[in-house]
Amino acid sequence: MNPIKVMVVDDSVVVRKIVTDVLSADPGIEVVGTAVNGKVAVGKLEQLKPDLITMDIEMPEMNGIEAVRAIRGGAGGGAGRGHSRVPIIMFSTLTERGATATLDALSAGANDYVTKPANVGSVAQSMESVREQLIPKIKALTGRPVTTVARAAAPVVPPPRPAAPRTGPGKKPAVLVIGSSTGGPEALARVLPALPATLPVPVLLAQHMPPVFTRQFAQRLDRLSALRVVEAVDGTPLTPGTVHLAPGDHHLVVRANGRAAFATSLNQNPPENFCRPAVDPLFRSAVAAYDGAVLGVVLTGMGADGRNGCGEIRAAGGTVVVQDQATSVVWGMPGAVAQAGYADEVLPLDRIAEAIQRHLSGAALLNSGTAMAVGGRR
Repeated sequence: MNPIKVMVVDDSVVVRKIVTDVLSADPGIEVVGTAVNGKVAVGKLEQLKPDLITMDIEMPEMNGIEAVRAIRGGAGGGAGRGHSRVPIIMFSTLTERGATATLDALSAGANDYVTKPANVGSVAQSMESVREQLIPKIKALTGRPVTTVARAAAPVVPPPRPAAPRTGPGKKPAVLVIGSSTGGPEALARVLPALPATLPVPVLLAQHMPPVFTRQFAQRLDRLSALRVVEAVDGTPLTPGTVHLAPGDHHLVVRANGRAAFATSLNQNPPENFCRPAVDPLFRSAVAAYDGAVLGVVLTGMGADGRNGCGEIRAAGGTVVVQDQATSVVWGMPGAVAQAGYADEVLPLDRIAEAIQRHLSGAALLNSGTAMAVGGRR
């Protein structure tokens, strides 16, 4: 298999060297070129033909957001302008400004992001941070096998028992839970605005994101949606029409406060599936609190977070809908659910909101034979 060709774009000589050295040490990756700003990167795109680009955000002449727009065919493309779909991973700082810029870059067409190492004690630690974050994403976005190293902080959770074949609609959902990762911000920015403010159930959402980013992302989704979207805080009663987004570095779970009364609960239990927030603990807690009357939705993302939680939902009589492969940036999470046999429907992104409303209304599955085929602000 040919190595993955990567172009590294950053105005910092130090960062370019760290990223280049880290990537070049992997036998499956070849750094085919570097650029000191977005303008140079756009100009080199046709010549280098990279399989993926790593892109800094703050650069002179043309910043990372402008470069993404140019590469995707937006305004200001100049030389090399086109409609390239080459995967782009942004390098972001873990700050309010960095979070806003990163979300802007994702909206412009970037596929994912990693955070720059901050306050680390040595170049070796910086390189390890970059290696740990960046290489799995490069391989996932280019369709290569991803090997992860088990970490002591990620306990092994046994898989749930197999879901029984669905012979009819599941329990009418009393809550909607959603999980997503790579590609999730833009997927959610399409799904949530398509749902009405009159949604009859509360919504809880786990998107793999660090602190600061989740607050900015909740505010952005709130502006786009008729639903109220908030970054979750501990102990908030769950009410219909409000979306609670898990805050970075915290698991979000459902707590039952007596008969038919439920609230958010946050914890910093060990990461699951190498993630905190993670999808599985949210889904498990919803099943326990609502006695299986749960609609679970898994959108695009790396890894398999959400698979076991979806198994719990199905085993308890709930319903699971996942995004299809063709419209996913990475078909890791939804693919894991579908391949485990836990998905009631496997649908393109533009049909997810319709499916949510249909299941919440108690309607039976429509065209289930076609839907179950795997593989494939207003």
